[in-house]
Amino acid sequence: MAVVKSPLTDEVRTVVGQALQGSLVDLIDLSLTAKQAHWNVTGRTFKSVHEQLDELTTTVRAASDSVAERAVMIGVNPDGRVQTVAHETSLPTLEPGWLPEDKVIHAIVDALAGTIARFRERIDAVEADQVTQDLLISITAQLEEHHWMFSVQR
Repeated sequence: MAVVKSPLTDEVRTVVGQALQGSLVDLIDLSLTAKQAHWNVTGRTFKSVHEQLDELTTTVRAASDSVAERAVMIGVNPDGRVQTVAHETSLPTLEPGWLPEDKVIHAIVDALAGTIARFRERIDAVEADQVTQDLLISITAQLEEHHWMFSVQR
């Protein structure tokens, strides 16, 4: 069995691996939250919010793949299993059933704000690995754009 040898020191790899795993959990749960809201949103602006949630899901799923692949590159096994995500997530759970557009927008803005805050903490934590830091900065910029686009609808 081939094992990926990391160019990072063990200490840096541990810190970076933890930051990537936390990011992966956030992104997977955010994609599931956005899709759940996408299926259940109701209201006068249904179509635009519904489509905007799909755009968020697409962005976040691509970002989760990049994060997981970065973990593998440095020799860390990403764990995106549903049990792991459910156990480690920090995102609030959406209410079940139909969701009025205003509740969806508030929930997504809050979920994005919390995710962005955690990503910014991880950006600081991984300063010894500029490649991972750059990846997290890029994802944070994308999340902040979605946050802006949803928050102006409040």
